[in-house]
This record gives sequence, C-alpha cells and structure tokens, in this order.
Amino acid sequence: MDMDYAHFMLTEGRKGKENPSVNSPSRDAYRKQLAESLNMNRTRILAFKNKPPAPVELMPQDHSHHHHQPKTAKPRRHIPQTSERTLDAPDLVDDFYLNLLDWGSSNVLAIALGSTVYLWDASDGSTSELVTVDDEDGPITSVSWAPDGRHIAIGLNNSHVQLWDSASNKQNICFGESLQLRTLKGGHRSRVGSLAWNNHILTTGGMDGQIINNDVRIRSHIVETYRGHTQEVCGLKWSASGQQLASGGNDNLIHIWDRSTALSNSATQWLHRLEDHTSAVKALAWCPFQGNLLASGGGGGDKSIKFWNTHTGACLNSIDTGSQVCALLWNKNERELLSSHGFTQNQLTVWKYPSMVKMAELTGHTSRVLYMAQSPDGCTVATAAGDETLRFWNVFGVPEVAAKAAPKANPEPFSHLNRLR
Repeated sequence: MDMDYAHFMLTEGRKGKENPSVNSPSRDAYRKQLAESLNMNRTRILAFKNKPPAPVELMPQDHSHHHHQPKTAKPRRHIPQTSERTLDAPDLVDDFYLNLLDWGSSNVLAIALGSTVYLWDASDGSTSELVTVDDEDGPITSVSWAPDGRHIAIGLNNSHVQLWDSASNKQNICFGESLQLRTLKGGHRSRVGSLAWNNHILTTGGMDGQIINNDVRIRSHIVETYRGHTQEVCGLKWSASGQQLASGGNDNLIHIWDRSTALSNSATQWLHRLEDHTSAVKALAWCPFQGNLLASGGGGGDKSIKFWNTHTGACLNSIDTGSQVCALLWNKNERELLSSHGFTQNQLTVWKYPSMVKMAELTGHTSRVLYMAQSPDGCTVATAAGDETLRFWNVFGVPEVAAKAAPKANPEPFSHLNRLR
C-alpha cells in the first residue's frame, strides 16, 4: 500500500474546484506536478495486480526469462490527434439545445440533417434515408435509438415524437418506404429536443420544460410527468440501472429523478435539484464503473465540468474547462472522460479520471462541437458540429479483448464515403 498516495487522496485528491478563481496559477501548477509525481493515473489506493512478484531465489538459476521479470509501467496510450474520417453534413442545425446524433447498439449511426434522418450501417458502410418529415412538422430536433438497436425515436419541432422501425427500412428499400410505428402526441406544447430510452419507456424533454415518460407499448402512452424545469430541457440521461434519470435545462438546473418515487400520471417530485451551474446544462453522462456518479457540463456562461454523487446530491468536483461544454462521454474501457467544446477552440478534450489531468486535445472542427455519439464497442466517437461536418475519432483506442481478436475484413467501414448525402 502506497501511504503517500493514500494520504494525498484522503486530504487533497477529493477537494473540488467549485470556485476556480481562488486557485492561483502557481497553485494549479503545483497540484498538477504533485498529481504527476504521485502517479494519479491510479484510481484505487488498494489495487489488485496481475500477479504477485516472483519470489527471491536463494540460488538463482540461469533462466533467461528471469531477466525480464520486473514489469515496466504501462505505456501511455497513443491518442490520434486528428479524425480518421471527415464527412460533409449539409443542413445540420446549429442549435446547442438539440440532440441530432446517436449510434445504436446494432452499429448504425443516425443523424438528422434538417428535416431528414439518415442512417449509416458501420458493419458494411451502407447508407440510407430513413425519413423526411413535412416542412410544417420539422425540422427534426432529436434522435435516439431504442436499446434493441432497431427502433428509433425522432423528436420534432411541432411537439410530436415519431417511432420508426429501421429494419423494415432495409426490407422495403426497393419500394422506397419505411415503417412508421406510431406518433406520440399530446404531451408537449413545443419542440422535443431531448430523448432517452429506459427499456420500453421513452422519456421526452421539451421546450415547455416538461419531462414525460411514455410507455410505447400502450395506447395511453403518458405514464409519468416530471415538472421541475422552467425552461427548455436539453439534456436527458437514464442511469445504467434504469432507476435514476438526470435532466439538464436552459434554466441552469440539473434534476435527479428516481423511478421508485414516481407516481403515475402526476407531477413527480425530484430526488435532487442541483443548482451549481451558471449556464444551460446539456452535457450529461453517467459513469460506467460507478453507478451513482454523474458528470455534467455547463454552457458558455459556465464552462465547467462537475461531478455529482446522485445518492446524496453532493458536488464532488468542478473543473473549469475554459469553453462551452456541449457534450460528455465516458470511456467504457478506461477511467477517462471525453468532452466536446465550443468557442474558442472547438476542441475535444480527453481527461483522466479522477485526477482530471488533460490527456489530449483534439482539434479539427471549425465550429462548436454540438453532438457526440459513441460506437457500441466504445472505441470510436462520432462528432457533428456547426461547421456541417461529421468526424470519426479513434479516441478511446481498442479494448484488449478486441485487440487480440483477428482483424476485421473492413476496418474502416466509412472509407468509401465522403459525403452524407
């Protein structure tokens, strides 16, 4: 056990930065140097090793492998500084409050360009148009794949939400038709900019400040309504357990809602109301390795990433990023967080958690990086920006299991594409 590291984590490592202005540059530099010297890449004080150290032999034998017994530190993972591919995305709506990009579990990417949703199948590189909505209904304001990777929800500017079967789109491609399953209406009074699935429950967030749980299996689909935001709901994320919902709004608030306290067809009281951000909160991401840890990002007047214990409502840490935080994604394979930003650099930043030391900054977009989506294996990230481009980044590397597997026949499924339509 490393007592120096343990002492640091218990005394300094958990102090937040809720007030970035009180930290002088020299103090920040000292903390960074201290974190590096104490090997902050380690996330547990007591960590399991791959194997115990070899016993010392009283009479060493001449085995060549003994010379290689001491293990060196794990090499720092190489993060490519440029995108693997850039595609044109004409008519992509440049609106911070919308959610127009999603990557489903069937490895199909969906993006809304104006009033049209396009699909790209990453397994074979095929592209198709799912639907173009009427001008009086559009533009499309949100897209979200259901957990099965087959059905997709589409939020509209006219307050409705459409459900589509993407598999039928492939079956009927020769007829140029797709199968619309149903339209959810009557819940919201204005555009639906955020969507989140929880099994058969589709949660919708509107400009009217309402959050509605819709059971897509039944005719009377509205089963719960959450009222707490006074302005547009622009971020919605269910926890992995499906018990807690995080919502972010243009009122600078985050609410944590718990399904166990929900009352059918009533305005449900939130579990926690988090008021620390000073600008709109769209970026929300639940930690994949700690169920009650939520990361949130503030807009242009806030510029911070904050971490929350959703059981207690406590803010665990706050980092000033220096620019608008548009989206957040956790690495599924390592303890890392990716953030996308607006003015002035329009960059992606890879952070090591929990030290929040910058591992890399990726640039290429010339406008704010509004939308991010993660491939099912967690390795590739797609970003869409106000510059009307879609970029693919190999930012999270390759998981060890995948790295040992045989190489795929088509490692770059998007290689033959250079335009979205």
